[in-house]
Amino acid sequence: MRFGREYYQRYYFDPRTAVATRREMQARARLIVALTGHVGLPVRRILEAGCGTGMLRTALRRLLPRAHYVALESSEYLCRRYGWERGRIETYRAAAPFDLVICYDVLQYLQAAAARRALANFGRLCRGVLYFSALTRLDFERNCDHERTDADVHLRSAHWYRARLTRQFREAGLGFWLRRGAPLTLWELESE
Repeated sequence: MRFGREYYQRYYFDPRTAVATRREMQARARLIVALTGHVGLPVRRILEAGCGTGMLRTALRRLLPRAHYVALESSEYLCRRYGWERGRIETYRAAAPFDLVICYDVLQYLQAAAARRALANFGRLCRGVLYFSALTRLDFERNCDHERTDADVHLRSAHWYRARLTRQFREAGLGFWLRRGAPLTLWELESE
């Protein structure tokens, strides 16, 4: 099983080989909340697509206590262990859109067609801010720690992702994207 117990033991639970620490993810949650506050977005509904072990969840729920948080995960193992909603971001549907959608280091695991569908689906699911990141070819070559990074992924260029995201979002930098048409203010020098 690709995303079973062994995978998460290697990349999340073992501190010697984990890809991220709790401290890093708490800082990331503070950054996400700061950006949504900066652009004037009241966050009432959050979707974290590919939430993994839920490292962002605790901090986000503490920082945004009134927001309803949906943890979406494709790993049967994690859904059983944590009670997450089982599903795939490329086909997920919700009764109402989310103010904040988070998809962090997930799409590099999807084949190109599924990744394209997921990127298009962000536009249906998100009415405010998208926080998105995926391991790119350049990141794999120059930036990541190869001892702590899963290499069994589909490496694409940042341009590949940006070309699809800009159809429905405006890039704000640092992985943040604002839904086109949303009444959120970004000054010219704050965006790409």
